[in-house]
Amino acid sequence: MLLKEALALSSRLDSVSESASLDLALLLCHVLAKPQSYLYTWPERALDAQQERCFLQLLQRREAGEPVAHLTGSRGFWTLELEVNATTLIPRPDTECLVEKALALLTQDSARVLDLGTGSGAIALALASEQPGWQVVGVDRVAEAVALAGKNATRLGIANVELLLGDWLAPVRGQFDMIVSNPPYIDPHDPHLAQGDVRFEPLSALVAEDAGLADIRRIAEQSRDYLLPGGWLLFEHGYDQAQRVRQLLLELGYSAVDSGQDLAGNDRITWGAWMTENTRAE
Repeated sequence: MLLKEALALSSRLDSVSESASLDLALLLCHVLAKPQSYLYTWPERALDAQQERCFLQLLQRREAGEPVAHLTGSRGFWTLELEVNATTLIPRPDTECLVEKALALLTQDSARVLDLGTGSGAIALALASEQPGWQVVGVDRVAEAVALAGKNATRLGIANVELLLGDWLAPVRGQFDMIVSNPPYIDPHDPHLAQGDVRFEPLSALVAEDAGLADIRRIAEQSRDYLLPGGWLLFEHGYDQAQRVRQLLLELGYSAVDSGQDLAGNDRITWGAWMTENTRAE
């Protein structure tokens, strides 16, 4: 099979993907261990028998709905290439908006930052890579996720990250200049859970009770004891949850509460500052 013939098979993915051509190109690049430019520079090159067999197997699995990131074992996020697997959420471009806002709000060279529900380490590692003077702590309650984030940190050479196993703030000590989180926020009855890539991702990382707000509420309540005066709390949340999250933060005493948009223009992130002195012990 020639590369141009392989690329022409993207129509097989039209029913499962809005980016069928890109998905197929990523699978080919994975099989060939080549960049995308190679596919279009050498369209007359032929796959050998093993490469063709592997490519067709991956294509069939993608047709069945398996996410490209699970098939290739990696996903680009921010400026990083992260190893991913089925134990965590797949990092998504919209979450980069949370990273961008966090960097804009906290500009000092030295800071302590906490990432709750770190998964593959995407947010924590992106922040740590941009601000090597920060001490970033990532927490996840899934041991496999903590191990995966650790592998990513080691492979990328990012040393200013500490990874902890535990339920939200339970394993955390000390106070922070910023707490960020992309927690579960989908209503358990949301029909989108039966569609697309989320069918292959851990349900515990996706859904929360109270119409998707239970974990956001819990984090916002507890974070007041762990934020330094003036410290920021930032959430990613559902496209239709911004007003409720803003109201929740205001009710809990946060100031400067506001929301920002994702790449599609939906209100996807909300933040607030904790201005009150607290007495959490180191």
